[in-house]
Amino acid sequence: MLQELITTQARTRDLDDLKTTLAEAGSKETLQAFHALPTAEQAIVFRLLSKEKALAVFEQLDTVQQQRLLRSFADDGAVELVDALAPDRRVRLLDELPATVARRLIDALSPAERAATHVLMGYEPQTAGRIMTTEYVTLPTGWTAAQALDRVRTQAREVETIYTLYVTTPSRRLRGVLSLRDLLVADPAARLEDVMARGPVSVSTGEDQEAVARLLQELDLLAVPVVDSENRMVGIVTVDDALDILEEEASEDFYQQAGLTDLTGSEASRSDVLVNGSLWRIWKVRLPFLLITVVAGMLSGLVIEGFEDALESIVAVAVFIPLIMDMGGNVGTQSSTVFARGVVVGHIRLQTFFRHFLKEVGVGLSLGLVVGVLSGTIAALWQGMPMLGVAVGLALVVAMTLAALLGFLVPYVLIRLDIDQAAGAAPIITSIKDIAGLLIYFAFVTMFLGHLL
Repeated sequence: MLQELITTQARTRDLDDLKTTLAEAGSKETLQAFHALPTAEQAIVFRLLSKEKALAVFEQLDTVQQQRLLRSFADDGAVELVDALAPDRRVRLLDELPATVARRLIDALSPAERAATHVLMGYEPQTAGRIMTTEYVTLPTGWTAAQALDRVRTQAREVETIYTLYVTTPSRRLRGVLSLRDLLVADPAARLEDVMARGPVSVSTGEDQEAVARLLQELDLLAVPVVDSENRMVGIVTVDDALDILEEEASEDFYQQAGLTDLTGSEASRSDVLVNGSLWRIWKVRLPFLLITVVAGMLSGLVIEGFEDALESIVAVAVFIPLIMDMGGNVGTQSSTVFARGVVVGHIRLQTFFRHFLKEVGVGLSLGLVVGVLSGTIAALWQGMPMLGVAVGLALVVAMTLAALLGFLVPYVLIRLDIDQAAGAAPIITSIKDIAGLLIYFAFVTMFLGHLL
């Protein structure tokens, strides 16, 4: 497959053959291979693409990927790429970039593209004016179908869509709309007023973008014209933009219902740092939490040292330390994974967190009872010490319940504090669980076997 060949050649830096393969591959295959590559190799592939294919691939990336790719280019390359984007897609990208970077890119655009960008950015965010494109075909009233076709042929490569055409007055007031098909089958001498549909559906520049997207969806339109307060046509919103908006709004609504309004963007950025960031940036996120684990490990050693006499008196006590710690760790990992996945897919809402939390504590308790009874029985029979079996069994019940509690509570608190829970939850859970598990185990050993110590 071409996709696999692109991936292999990019990783082996076989640039001459890679350039040939990319020329033969379609945009879809190129995009699939592109997603499978790390950032450095993505930049190599992108630079070897033709200008048209590079733009097609770039427009299909999400804004986080676009930002990352732009950072890998020199300023001139980034400006050229942004300049080639359609105005609406350019504004969407610029909205996601840091203000200083966006300003620098805008200032470097060609005068025409800079003017088009300023027009769109002058409208309020989340409105039709902000997401519309200014690249479309308008046809003057009074023209014939033949004249209109000549204009379509002339402008076809410069506009975003030619499938829906708009008839306007010299002052840009919208009078009618017709499809390219209507124009092609019309008599060349027919006047546009006789072919077009009058009173077309339109939206105002201040209309909410989600409402516009839903209008396109409900009416099954390829595009909808955008007009100002004086009914002058200033742009169009196309169906591909509508689909992007509906997807974004659905995600936003979903996370808002889950109590995670800002989580999508922040988690995407944090994931980008941990997966594609420099070694230093990854260290800054992960190392502090691992140092917490180091300190906790030392404290665990102090706990064991504090019960050194018990271990010397009853050597069998030491046999079950790994069991207590491992079972607590496994339950904690399971619970934190269940929590993270439940939040992502919407099964857990933060507004009702404590209901889910109490249920998970009950799950941890029930699992602890089953494992505790089984392990305690085995320990008693194996070592011939019934009370040691009781201590092991009870310690497992409490440690596993505590681990389940922490598996939900720790990531929840980190999210509320806007701390990266992906990097921080496991080390914190492990640290607390290890120290507490040992204290719990030795407390039960002292309680039930104190007369032997």
